[in-house]
Amino acid sequence: MTMRPSLDVAVIGNGNLSALVDRSGAIVWMCWPRVDGDPVFCALIDGEAPEAGQFSIVFDGEGKVETEQSYLRNTAVVRTVLRSETGASFSITDFAPRFHRYDRLFNPPTIVRLIEPLSGLCRIRVRLRPRMGWGSLRPTPVMGSNHVRFAGDGGSIRLSTDAPVSYIASEGAFVLSRPMTLILHPDEPMSDSIPRVGREFHDKTVEGWHGWVRNLNLPFEWQQEVIRAAITLQLCSFEQSGAIVAALTTSMPEAPGEQRNWDYRYCWIRDAYFTVLALNHVGASVTMERFIDYVTNVIAMEGGANLKPVYAVLPETTLEERNAPHLAGYRGHGPVRIGNDAVNQVQHDVYGSVILAASQMFFDERLPKKGDEALFAMLEPLGMKALAVALTTDAGIWEYRDKPSIHTYSAAMCWVACDRLARIANRLGLTERALQWRKSADELRDAILSRAWNARLKCFTGSLDSDHIDASALLLAELGLVKAEDPRFGSTVEVIGNTLGRKGYLFRYAEPDDFGAPSTAFTICSFWYVEALAAIGRADEARQLFERILARRNHVGLLSEDIDPESGELWGNFPQTYSLVGIILCAMRLSKSWEEAR
Repeated sequence: MTMRPSLDVAVIGNGNLSALVDRSGAIVWMCWPRVDGDPVFCALIDGEAPEAGQFSIVFDGEGKVETEQSYLRNTAVVRTVLRSETGASFSITDFAPRFHRYDRLFNPPTIVRLIEPLSGLCRIRVRLRPRMGWGSLRPTPVMGSNHVRFAGDGGSIRLSTDAPVSYIASEGAFVLSRPMTLILHPDEPMSDSIPRVGREFHDKTVEGWHGWVRNLNLPFEWQQEVIRAAITLQLCSFEQSGAIVAALTTSMPEAPGEQRNWDYRYCWIRDAYFTVLALNHVGASVTMERFIDYVTNVIAMEGGANLKPVYAVLPETTLEERNAPHLAGYRGHGPVRIGNDAVNQVQHDVYGSVILAASQMFFDERLPKKGDEALFAMLEPLGMKALAVALTTDAGIWEYRDKPSIHTYSAAMCWVACDRLARIANRLGLTERALQWRKSADELRDAILSRAWNARLKCFTGSLDSDHIDASALLLAELGLVKAEDPRFGSTVEVIGNTLGRKGYLFRYAEPDDFGAPSTAFTICSFWYVEALAAIGRADEARQLFERILARRNHVGLLSEDIDPESGELWGNFPQTYSLVGIILCAMRLSKSWEEAR
């Protein structure tokens, strides 16, 4: 049973490895051995009906099969149930081990699949069809006593199992007469009984996620939506370095037939800040601490304040952009890209993003390690750089490749760098530095607001001294550059909603960019609009729009980068951290308080 690729997929992962499981229980995407590696399962981005690059477990024969898929409550463990026309049924439980062992996080590059017969006679086939070298190699299975291995230029991967190995290697049909365990892992022997390892990993992973969720700070309303978003954001954090990737996929097009196919498996400093902000809101502050460690390594590597907008999960890894010619693309919409040329762009908001992400270190008394003068000394050069470049051109938040401007959001984030440094210095008792940064911030703020405000349009525009209407201006009140009560901001919200809204969803901008006019709504912009409506007192309208966007989540509660305003179909890379951030921040803003609900 080969399903047409879609974003009706669930995410499993452990902060090291991740995979996407479609509604039939097939793993259609998994990079090896980490999130930015070679996609050994790549069916998601290889045409309309890919026959390889997947790991499926199916009924023998082509009769009608019904499926159900859901997460085990408050975990990243997915259960898929398949039912045949005859009434036979079995389940597949998928997860990546993640729990604490020997006083440290245990999250190996491993996927566990537990298969269990539920009713009737289940005759199944296991189709394990990895591809390597970005689709250029289809490795031949090599059998061992209780495993099958596949070797490629980048290394080997092994499936250890208590299922009949010969059937798996040949894709032969067999009767699922008992529960079986399949563990996909590095090519090394298992140290214990395969079923015992699978069950232990399952139980401890479930327990680990339950403990993580138990410590979250949740709103009264939309708790399940927030929990799912928070867990998935955590899966986008690469635990070893502290990097946070923008999404787990590459080259999922923003719309059919367009060339906006980008590799998002890297750490954009801006996107990471938003993820840190959302997780901080629900009390998961360890991700912020790890991200600051990551940024510290980036600054040390760069040897100064000149930061790139995006880095690999291991910062020294090259991000040179190239195409993968052996993969056809999502539903045939190529190209498939590896790397991202955004690394060569100038994006000034990066400095404010780092300082914003770090600022909580100085004010949150829960943290075991507080921000100190040493961290402030590391941040100050970033503020000085921000001050120097604030009113100069860059590629902006939307990473225009051929349209440099003095973007309002970039300038505002440079102001944020100065403003937060003033607050931090004051917190540390560094009076002289606090006064200097406050003076610089106030002067920059006046310059930005005077040039961003367009009296004719009655709107803060997307770039200074322009007529360009841009959804990023909705963030100006949230950042603190203007007050939500400022009539100019209220007017800006009104103009942006009228100009960029399409059937209840918001576009980033309406003007053609380097690739023409956009045809799908950028999901996070709709969430920004929700927050802005609430901020200016239109809470009922905000709630209605929020519920409308939530209804567009897929069957397991996840969102991608873009939404087609006509069909409601999800497009773009998946799961998009921006979009999950929007769920959390809007729910926290709009929810009734616990006191109100009593």
